[in-house]
Amino acid sequence: MNKDLKLQKELFSPPGDTLLETIDAIGMSQAELAERIGRPKEKLNDIIKGREPITLKTAILLERVLGIPVSFWMERERLYREKVARIEQMELLKEGIEWMRKFPVRELIRRGWLSDSRDRAEQVGSLLKFFGIASPKQWEKIYLSGSISVAFKMSLANTQSPHAISAWIRIGEHKSIKSKLPGFNKIAFKEAFSDIKKIVVKQPDDFLEQLQAICKKCGIAVVYTPCLPKAPVSGATWWKGKNPIIQLSGRYKTNDSFWFAFYHEAGHILKHGRKDVFLEDIEGRPVDKHKEEEADQFALKCLFPESAVKSMITSTPLSDRDIVHYARKYKTHPAIIIGQLQHKKIIKYSKGNHFKVSINLTDESE
Repeated sequence: MNKDLKLQKELFSPPGDTLLETIDAIGMSQAELAERIGRPKEKLNDIIKGREPITLKTAILLERVLGIPVSFWMERERLYREKVARIEQMELLKEGIEWMRKFPVRELIRRGWLSDSRDRAEQVGSLLKFFGIASPKQWEKIYLSGSISVAFKMSLANTQSPHAISAWIRIGEHKSIKSKLPGFNKIAFKEAFSDIKKIVVKQPDDFLEQLQAICKKCGIAVVYTPCLPKAPVSGATWWKGKNPIIQLSGRYKTNDSFWFAFYHEAGHILKHGRKDVFLEDIEGRPVDKHKEEEADQFALKCLFPESAVKSMITSTPLSDRDIVHYARKYKTHPAIIIGQLQHKKIIKYSKGNHFKVSINLTDESE
């Protein structure tokens, strides 16, 4: 315990001091008072030492025996317990400073998620409030053990940066709370894919807002959360109650990677369970390879299927005109095709990038 805090705590006078002064003034011993109020002497001594509180029942008995109002004893007790509780909380906050240093605090402050304060204990309090937890122990139970049922079950114990990753996820939680969603409608979501594909093809300036609006009608929150330092997450899917949440970082800053990430997460929603939490590109966390492959194949099928890639290979070398032709034929954006050809190493990563549209997500991209 911090020496200053310990001294402050010891200097606080418990209500028992006032009680002791009162009976001393009238020449009454503790044993006599205990007898008059019908309580064991040991119990009374605990009250005098501050180890036990003065309850309403005890305050009524003291009023009857000593003539001092119930309200006095209850207020005296309340003020003392409040002071002690605040000191204990300050102790907890100071003990959490080392825990706090493991988070990207400066970045969270810069983005407005934490209050900016030079007082480290206040910063710990701000971080606890951000996570909606009472102490660092609750953070460990939620994000490391994954053994309790909270918003979702997960464990970041084996990842390289569990603190930064948990902060990224928590930002997504905060943003999803703002979305007042109807119940999730799986059929409506499937039907909405034709409208979403039109956005992919046209890539309008307001594509982020359009995507959110379409998904919201289906009961899905799409939130945009740029990566935090040491948290290179491409995307995530999880459920908040009865609604799925798609959290996207725009990590690679181009439209082809953005749309692949979206459809990959959409595949998880349509094909996999509600209890699963999917985090993409996180090293050290157990991965269900079968489910990830299913989500990949779903994204490819929606954007530019394998069969289309094979038909293009026969006409190599590919010109820009060919890329545009196939984009129109399969109703997709040329950048999607370029991304797939680069990924399969059919063309070099330096080729065709002029088709890609730059995307830079910020915390204001909502």
